[in-house]
Amino acid sequence: MNENIIAVSSFDQPLLRLFVDYNESQLFHYSEPDPGVFIAESPKVIERALRAGYEPIAILAERKYLDRDLADLEHELKTNQNSNLSALVKTPIFVAQGDMLRQLPGYNLLRGAICAFRRKERASVPDFLAALPKKPRIAILESVVNPTNVGAIFRSAAALGIDGILITSDSSDPLYRRSSRVSMGTVYQIPWTYFPKDAWQEKGINLLHEAGFKTAAMALRQDTVKISDPALQAEDKLAIILGSEGPGLLESTIQQSDYTIKIPMKEGVDSLNVAAASALAFWELGHSEK
Repeated sequence: MNENIIAVSSFDQPLLRLFVDYNESQLFHYSEPDPGVFIAESPKVIERALRAGYEPIAILAERKYLDRDLADLEHELKTNQNSNLSALVKTPIFVAQGDMLRQLPGYNLLRGAICAFRRKERASVPDFLAALPKKPRIAILESVVNPTNVGAIFRSAAALGIDGILITSDSSDPLYRRSSRVSMGTVYQIPWTYFPKDAWQEKGINLLHEAGFKTAAMALRQDTVKISDPALQAEDKLAIILGSEGPGLLESTIQQSDYTIKIPMKEGVDSLNVAAASALAFWELGHSEK
C-alpha cells in the first residue's frame, strides 16, 4: 500500500476536512439525499468496517503508529485479494506527525488510525425482518440516546446470539464514533436498521406481530414474568424491547407487548443500566451457548 501513502503537514487536503470541519450530525447528512459519512477509530474498528463492506474514503494515521496500525491489514490484503480489505489499495492514507493530529478532538485518547467511510443505505423494516434467519432473536432500542450504551448493547448482542437490531430514529446513531468504538466494531457486523419514531409508536408492535414475532418489553412492573421463564425461550420469533435510560419504555409499548419481563434483583436496587440489562437478557434469551 506504499503507493497510496501521502505525507501531510496540515489539514489543507480536501479529504482531510472530513476529519476537521464536520461534526457527526453534519457527516450523517453530508451526501444527502444519498447516505452520508461516518468516522471509525482504531485499527480493529476500521478492520471490521472494511470486512463488512463499508467503502473507505480516506485514512489518517500518525507516522509513528503507521506500521503498527496497518500491518495486519496489509498482510491479509497480500494473502487474500478477494477480501473486502482490497478497498485499501485505492484509499488515500494520509500520514502526519503527532503534533498535527493532536489538534483533533479526542486524539490524545485515541492515538491511532482513523478512517472516513461512506454509509450504506439501510433496509426498510419489512425487508430487514424478511432477511432474518429462522427462529430469530432481535432487539428493539426505543429512544436509547446514550452512544456508549448503544455501542455496549451491540457488543453484547454480537457476543450473545442476537440476530438483528431495530432502532427508533430518536436513538443515538450506532455509527457515531463513540458507539462504534465501544462496540469494538460489532455495529458493522450485526444487521440493523432504523424504525422511524412515529411509525414505531403508531404501528411498530403490530408490524412485529404481523411478521410472527412475540414481543417482550423490559420494564419495572409488577405484572411481569421472570427473564428465565421457559415460555420466552419457547417462542419461535422473539423481539426484546429496551427503553430509554431515564423514563424507560413508552406505556403504549408495554401495553401492546406480549410479555413484560423483569430481571430479579436484590431488595433496594430497582434497576440496571440499559446496557447491563441487555447483556443479561441476551444471555438468557439469545442463541448463546450456556
